[in-house]
Amino acid sequence: MADSDGLGEAAIAAASPSAPVPGLSPPLGWRERLRAGLAGIGASLWFVAGLGLLYALRVPLRLCENLAAVTVFLNSLTPRFYVALTGTSSLISGLIFIFEWWYFHKHGTSFIEQVSVSHLRPLMGGTESSISEPGSPSNNRQSETSRQNLSECKVWRNPLNLFRGAEYRRYISSSSWSYGYIIRYTWVTGKEPLTYYDMNLSAQDHQTFFTCDTDFLRPSDTVMQKAWRERNPPARIKAAYQALELNNDCATAYVLLAEEEATTIVDAERLFKQALKAGEIIYKRSQQCQHQSPQHEAQLRRDTNVLVYIKRRLAMCARKLGRIREAVKIMRDLMKECPPLTMLNIHENLLESLLELQAYADVQAVLAKYDDISLPKSAAICYTAALLKTRTVSDKFSPETASRRGLSTAEINAVEAIHRAVEFNPHVPKYLLEMKSLILPPEHILKRGDSEAIAYAFFHLQHWKRIEGALNLLQCTWEGTFRMIPYPLEKGHLFYPYPSCTETADRELLPPFHHVSVYPKKEIPFFIHFTAGLCSSTAMIAFLTHQFPEIMGVFAKAVSMISRTCVEYL
Repeated sequence: MADSDGLGEAAIAAASPSAPVPGLSPPLGWRERLRAGLAGIGASLWFVAGLGLLYALRVPLRLCENLAAVTVFLNSLTPRFYVALTGTSSLISGLIFIFEWWYFHKHGTSFIEQVSVSHLRPLMGGTESSISEPGSPSNNRQSETSRQNLSECKVWRNPLNLFRGAEYRRYISSSSWSYGYIIRYTWVTGKEPLTYYDMNLSAQDHQTFFTCDTDFLRPSDTVMQKAWRERNPPARIKAAYQALELNNDCATAYVLLAEEEATTIVDAERLFKQALKAGEIIYKRSQQCQHQSPQHEAQLRRDTNVLVYIKRRLAMCARKLGRIREAVKIMRDLMKECPPLTMLNIHENLLESLLELQAYADVQAVLAKYDDISLPKSAAICYTAALLKTRTVSDKFSPETASRRGLSTAEINAVEAIHRAVEFNPHVPKYLLEMKSLILPPEHILKRGDSEAIAYAFFHLQHWKRIEGALNLLQCTWEGTFRMIPYPLEKGHLFYPYPSCTETADRELLPPFHHVSVYPKKEIPFFIHFTAGLCSSTAMIAFLTHQFPEIMGVFAKAVSMISRTCVEYL
């Protein structure tokens, strides 16, 4: 770990300063700092005033007499009462502690703090938003941050998502990451690899891509429109066969069967080829009628989406079956024919296939086009760029040698690329270094989240292992990133601040048996410490009172006498 720290500092010192992406929150102005200081001073003054009022009213309230009466009452109680009292307190505080701990691990926050902020703070004097004036810089900063968080927490379709029938319902053996040994995942583990939220998003995607307002004109499309909304897989498959009975050239019916009924990639490819043949016929018909009405234009867009989807899945079938050059050709043709459909991120499929071919020059060409400041980033782009720079130095890299002589220019560039990738998605290295177990990737991912890290590592781990020393260099340097961004939720280095909403979205996308990676690590709330201490201390007092009643009675009387003396002295 010392080597990694030294390498990180050397890289930071030798690297030229990089300007962060515009849009970061500006620092607090002097007015906001003054308001915050006055608010803190006001709270302290209220506390001092309360103490002064209590001291002034000590005689009218007869505090000394009341305390003496309480002391006499406590002295008359038996040890059994104290055992019962402390035992009950320990039980109640223990139950509260268990609930707080469960709630924190499930929702990432303290229940007591959440209730206090949501319900008690408004009753005790409003919220923090009342401090800032409308249109003030702080309000503008908060709105800008909220807008950025919304865009950062957008869920994207996983460009490398597996086939439900042929892969998601089967598990790739941990002994090999090739597309070889497969066994029924759900049958063996009894766990579902996909969540309902993830599958619901896929159903919405299918309705967006494969349906339009003119579906009522074709009975088969009407049946398929209902099939995409159906939750039960057997019912969807049955509807697809019904659509084929009405129209043997229903491309979307073949797509559904290829995705969900085919149990092997070979079967899926056969059905997709039938879908391609039917889709091309329908596309040519729609192309001839596209100018007749807006409805025909919408129908052409739908048929175009279907055709692009089919070709892309055929390319993925070829990639999985080992025909990688054929897959690369299909992807390149798609990117030329349909450049507006960048939202499908076909270039990420192309990057993975080119890495499998070890065509690193072609990978660099793709990155030169898509690793642009004006385009959205992804873990695939950032970590592939880091992999290419790591490849040039990793075979001769040694932590001891680098610590002794320093880093060369090429090594500094590689370390900077790793730091950039880790800043974008800090969850990936633990999966690449096999510090955390992988699961089947979801059908949707959250950029910069744990779901994206799983999807990237699931397909790209083999490419990092193929390059000698790449994982060693990653292991030595990736933790150095966090020194450049000590407050990742407030300010980033090369990217926007890390969004705070990733944990919630990832918990919806990933199955419940997976332990979601959280960044930055959350501190255990105060009330968990408090309830744990209260539970243990009261349990200890109950035990000591039960075992040594006389000694604890003397101790209780001494404490009460000291308290009474202090009050009388005041």
